[in-house]
Amino acid sequence: MSASNLDETTVRSFGQEWSTYDQARLLNLESMRSRFEEYFGIFPWDSLAPNAVGADVGCGSGRWACYVAPKVGELHCIDASAEALDVARRNLSGEANCRFHHASVGAIPLAAESLDFCYSIGVLHHVPDTLAGIKACTRLLKPGAPLLLYLYYALEQRPWWFRAIWRVSDPIRRGVSRLPFGAKKVVSEFIALTVYWPLARLAALVERLGGNAAGLPLGWYRDKPFYTMRTNAFDRFGTPLEQRFSRGEIAAMMQQAGLEQIRFSESPPYWCAAGRKH
Repeated sequence: MSASNLDETTVRSFGQEWSTYDQARLLNLESMRSRFEEYFGIFPWDSLAPNAVGADVGCGSGRWACYVAPKVGELHCIDASAEALDVARRNLSGEANCRFHHASVGAIPLAAESLDFCYSIGVLHHVPDTLAGIKACTRLLKPGAPLLLYLYYALEQRPWWFRAIWRVSDPIRRGVSRLPFGAKKVVSEFIALTVYWPLARLAALVERLGGNAAGLPLGWYRDKPFYTMRTNAFDRFGTPLEQRFSRGEIAAMMQQAGLEQIRFSESPPYWCAAGRKH
């Protein structure tokens, strides 16, 4: 592993993803704002100073920064992919308080203890050393400042059949992720159309009939647009490096990184966790 804590093929894949699915058409939709609330529901907005300075580590297309920037004084948008950062600049062109940095999580060009908050959504499970990534984010925070993370869960609370579906799908992911970009895009969009969309519609029907759709495979997508399914199918099946962690493992890593007052969201997507620097 390099000191910068990145996997070059994964960074390249995300650059291709955000250049293809730039999220621009979704940014002003209520569905995207609802997704933002799902990830940031446990973030302690009320504790931030009016002109708080923070960082989006792994900003990608800037889809979350679009909602954060208007709430804070200054937001540093950091990504290891130059392509992704170009997309973020376009999507955030109306936000004068955003600063952009082409850097990996292991080489963030900001001073230690300089930030009032930090978040990293769906990023640190795609780096070689997730614990080191959490420590790098924590290093930037002032004492008492919050860090919000979203990391892929290890399916630990799901039934055996749910985990079995994942075990079948993961070798497919590893194969698809090795394909050239064009082929990878075609395959992932086929998966979105033939797997994500039907299961999401089934979950939506179950919910309308009064059933519990949250526990169904891909039930989280029941109220999401197909564009999100296409994006996430490419994200899920096209990304070479993926790691998954249990709630206990995430809590332990956050504690090792110097965070306290750790809390988890009890609703999907799993796991969203927030803590404060000692």
